[in-house]
Amino acid sequence: MFRKLIAAAGLAALPVAAFAQDPAQIAVSDSGDTAWILTASALVLLMTLPGLGLFYGGLVRAKNFLSVLLQIGAIASVASVLWVVVGYTLAFGDVSNGIIGSGRAFMMLPENMGEVSTIATTIPESTFALFQMTFAVITPALMVGAWVDRARFGWVLGFCALWGLVVYAPVAHWVWGSGWLASMGVMDFAGGIVVHTTAGISALVVALMLGKRSGWPKTLMLPHAPSMTMAGAALLWVGWFGFNGGSALTATDDASAAIINTHLAAAVASLVWILIEKLSVGKPTSVGWATGAIAGLATITPAAGYVGPGASILMGLAGSVVCYFAIQLVKQKMKIDDSLDVFAVHGVGGMLGSMLLAVFIAEGFGGVGYSEGSSMGSQFAAQAIGVGAVALWSAVGTVILGLAISVVFPMRVSEDEEREGLDITSHGERAWEFD
Repeated sequence: MFRKLIAAAGLAALPVAAFAQDPAQIAVSDSGDTAWILTASALVLLMTLPGLGLFYGGLVRAKNFLSVLLQIGAIASVASVLWVVVGYTLAFGDVSNGIIGSGRAFMMLPENMGEVSTIATTIPESTFALFQMTFAVITPALMVGAWVDRARFGWVLGFCALWGLVVYAPVAHWVWGSGWLASMGVMDFAGGIVVHTTAGISALVVALMLGKRSGWPKTLMLPHAPSMTMAGAALLWVGWFGFNGGSALTATDDASAAIINTHLAAAVASLVWILIEKLSVGKPTSVGWATGAIAGLATITPAAGYVGPGASILMGLAGSVVCYFAIQLVKQKMKIDDSLDVFAVHGVGGMLGSMLLAVFIAEGFGGVGYSEGSSMGSQFAAQAIGVGAVALWSAVGTVILGLAISVVFPMRVSEDEEREGLDITSHGERAWEFD
């Protein structure tokens, strides 16, 4: 009932605003809501450490396993520090002009943080900032899959640090911080635009800038530990309950609905993916199941709290089919070495879900319905503008930042270092071999 009332009031443009109440009516935070968001924050961090590390680490060759884990870990560290210092206030500081937040919450000093969040008015602002920090951590970490085996560690760390401030924080403000896209009615429940579109587009651009791995595609570069990838995917799936369910920002049926939709989309997408593999290559694979699940999760993310279970099943099916053939297009037709399919799975899935939202949010499909004065057509147009603007911003920002950082740290390791493996040449360590 809550979601339908808010949609009718025209506030569903923000995933957090969809559940907000009048701040004058709530003077203190709700302990139940706060406990749930603290738990959800831990679940989202679990997605990055260790979920994403195991998922990506199992997909690379053994000689680059530790380099992937270290890159993800270091990105999580630097993104967390920068979020507290300046990232949060850029994304969620007081609205200035719809483009970027003010410096009101610089360093997240207690005297500058509210007893309750002005966006999620049943939890302390510190809790809201913590939850959003986990999103700022996983988003740049997703891009690691595009440059494994060949990117220099110093460049990765410098690029991701600035990317979080220049690309991610402004986009978060535009969509979730009452920015200009939110004012246009763009909807993104948990990050199809803010997380998956930014990371997916930027990953594709970096893959183009870096060039192909030595020997690719003629040399087979098989995953060294598919079982590890399965374990990572399972952790991501579980953590996604906090990612999407936590975006309700309340411990109510709205969180439950988002989690049910999330689980259904992943379940359907994983099954559809292994069915496609059975029909096309003769056998279903563990990596296929894992990849399909992630495709379904990425696709449902922007709509998880706005649609019904039936729609989530259809979105999971669509996400699996579209992302499967997106991989074929990017790698086989376009010959772009997006090594672990960040764009084709996360980027394409997030953008697809953001557009399908405009259809399945309709009450006739079990969704929350359109805001007053909106229709399927107008919502579709708003979503298209949101996806297009964010994709363009991500691409341009990535090119500028990538080239600027390369002046100090070269983007790519030498051919000899790549052949030897980054575990040894970049970090002086060697991972154990898996049979």
